[in-house]
Parts: sequence; C-alpha cells; structure tokens
Amino acid sequence: MSVTYVDAILEAQETLLRDDPRVFLYGQDIGKFGGAFKATKGLAEKFPGRVLDSPISEDAMMGLAVGAAIEGMRPIVEMQFADFSSIGFNQIINQAATHYYRTGVPVPLTVRLPSGGTPGSGPFHSQSMEAIYAHYPGLVVVTPATVSDAYHMLIDAVKLDDPVIYCEHKFLYRWLKSNRINGDGLPIGKARITRPGKHATVVTYSAMVHEAVRAAERLKEESGWEIEVVDLRSVKPLDIDTVLASVARTGRLLALGEAFPWGGVTAEVVARVCADGFHLLDAPPRRLNARDTPVPYHPKLWAAHRPTPESICLALRELLAF
Repeated sequence: MSVTYVDAILEAQETLLRDDPRVFLYGQDIGKFGGAFKATKGLAEKFPGRVLDSPISEDAMMGLAVGAAIEGMRPIVEMQFADFSSIGFNQIINQAATHYYRTGVPVPLTVRLPSGGTPGSGPFHSQSMEAIYAHYPGLVVVTPATVSDAYHMLIDAVKLDDPVIYCEHKFLYRWLKSNRINGDGLPIGKARITRPGKHATVVTYSAMVHEAVRAAERLKEESGWEIEVVDLRSVKPLDIDTVLASVARTGRLLALGEAFPWGGVTAEVVARVCADGFHLLDAPPRRLNARDTPVPYHPKLWAAHRPTPESICLALRELLAF
C-alpha cells in the first residue's frame, strides 16, 4: 500500500501526539471534519481534547499558540492555506520569532502552511510564502519535497525549540506517493542531491524538485546533458555548502522556485553563490520563478504562470549555450 505526501503529514502528527503529551493541534475545522485537506482526519477521535478547532481568526490562532509554547506546550497550527497566514503575521514575526531573543524563553511551535498552487485555486489560495518568513531572524522555514521528508521534517520541526514554518505543497498532497517512509531523514538545514549531474546545477525546493527532475530527464534524452538537481529541503537555514559543492562540479547554476521572483529564495541562492563561489561559475547564474503577477484561476493560465519542465528546459538550454 502506497503512502501519499498528505498521509505522511497525518502519520507524523499522530506519532507526535502519541509520543509527546505537550503536543496539540489547533486550526480551523481540523477536529471532526479532519481539516480542509484531511491532514488531521481521525486524530480528534484518537486524541480527545488535543485536536482543537479554532475560531476563523489566524491572529487569534497564532496568539494562543505562542502563549501555549511559552508555557511549555508544543502546538502545531494548521493554516487552511498559506495565504491566510498573513492575518497572523504580527504574532509570527513580532512575537514568536523574537521572543527567545528578548527573554531567553523559547517558543517551540510549528505552523503548517499548505503552500503553492493547484489548478483553479487562484490568487488567494496559491501563494508560496517561504521567502517572506525566511526574511525574519528567529524562524526556521522548511519545504519538504518528498513523502519521507514530509514525515521526518514535521517530526523534527516539532522537536525544535525554535518556531518553525512548515511549508507543505498542496499539489503534492495526493499526487506524490511512495511505497514507504524511509529511514530517519536528513537533519533540517541539510540539502539533498536528488539527481547527480555534471553540466549544470538546478537548485530548487518543494514541488519544483519534481519539475526539475522531469526537465533533467528530458534534456538527457534529447542531448545527453547531465543536470544535477539540488533539493534545498529547508530555505532557512540554507545549506550553501552543498550548493557551492554542486556548482563547483558543474560550473553553471539555475535557481528555480514557484514563488514570485522579486526578493525570493532564488535571489538569495544566486546572491550567495555569486558572493562565495563566483570563481566556480563558467556562465552567469540564472533564475526561474513564477511570473510577477497574481496567480491566475484558469488551469491553462496557471500552468503558464509557474515554471514547467518546458520552461526549465529552455532556461537550461540557454545556460548551457553560454
């Protein structure tokens, strides 16, 4: 029986609730209903009083979670969509992120953000907000791209004493499947070489890892190019050492992300490589992101808005031709 990405998130939360009495879940319709994406299905019945429905107020949700974490609990907050977390922004970045710095008291909470686009979701249910939260000191931001990472990174996030923004991609929920959850996983802050190569490096994360692999396989079939794909896994902390080691092998860099282009994770990757590894480059580094417009509703427009294997291949061909 295969395990889906959302199954892994559900299983991780069940494990955490079972193993640690300090853990509780909090969010809109996560109790009897099981959450908007069924990531908490059945947990309210298994753990009475620890899977709690919240009011429709992300500000209040985060305020309660911050207070509970300060008092020694380990809350997991589910936002129905990452986009809605902006309503709780003050609590996350001005309270949770700064509290340890101000007081020496940790705030061990995890915020689950169903991130990224799906066909027909439109501008209010499709955004990728990892770079916004990564901007602020005190927050850890993770972006699992595999079934095993969805499980292990949620376990590790809740064990951290820091507040963690856990960006789970909605497109992967039921599309991505695995025969099993592997091993113990890599630690947060360590990138993975998803596909080895020697002609160019693609640095990416979340659902774009799979689009990058598709593009790499296509280029190999077409012209024999071997493209290395680096899955960042977490965007803060950022494993720049693994990125630089890959660029040292290939000499070329494409930073790829689904988020909007201005000031994003891809910009940070390019900046760090140029600052610390300029001598390793044989060509100017490139970035590829979604278009700098709100996310469209129509499935065909949505598909044209985000990077695809076709647009990734085009960017890589231009990079390789330099």
